[in-house]
Amino acid sequence: MDDWTTSHDRVLAQRNAEGWMFLLEAARDLRATGAIAPSSRALGRSLTDPVAEHGPRPLTVMEAGAGTGSVTRALIGRLSPNSRLDVVEANARFAAQLRHLLHDHPRSADGRGRIRVHHALVEQLDTDRRYDVIVSGLPFTNFTPAQVETIMDRYMELLQPGGALTYFAYRGTRYARAMTATRAETRRHRDVEEVLAGYQRRYATGCRTVWGNLPPAKVWQLRRPVRRAARTGAPAAMIGVGP
Repeated sequence: MDDWTTSHDRVLAQRNAEGWMFLLEAARDLRATGAIAPSSRALGRSLTDPVAEHGPRPLTVMEAGAGTGSVTRALIGRLSPNSRLDVVEANARFAAQLRHLLHDHPRSADGRGRIRVHHALVEQLDTDRRYDVIVSGLPFTNFTPAQVETIMDRYMELLQPGGALTYFAYRGTRYARAMTATRAETRRHRDVEEVLAGYQRRYATGCRTVWGNLPPAKVWQLRRPVRRAARTGAPAAMIGVGP
């Protein structure tokens, strides 16, 4: 058996184990996990496209709500040399799994110290960094509208001017929940979507559907506006949509 086959089999075994771990955590607390399966490779590629678009220059990147690391793998594979990656995960079991993944990942070996896992809520993360790209895997429709607004405000605060945020939402969840959820849950879900729609109107630069995911997901890309000094010495002008 050659080295490639051995390595390939090991990766498949690890991903199978992670799939079971994700399913167990979903059974334990579906509200916090937000899904029954890790994100697909297609969804990972779409969420990390802004990283690849920057080319070879070093970036500072955050991933929030990383789960077992399916999108983290895509991020590591697309990071340019000397980039920094902060992986933020509130679930202690997932955070431990992520540290194991980063320890064993061949492309993270030369980036140790520049790639860190933080066991924390993103809105409580203690950092003075500003990020070129933030990738969010948080299940917004499982949160309250106030929580979503707090998290989105924190994201926009942590982004560099011109920095990009990507996040996803599963298609059809409102209609699926409407058949089984209470009126209060249905109203909460609707209110969360209205909060997100406000940020989309102000900051969205793109949206696409990834059909190769279970379930299919809509990926949004938002961008923090850039301030540019006016030539006449007038106050700085805002480039982009929103306040």
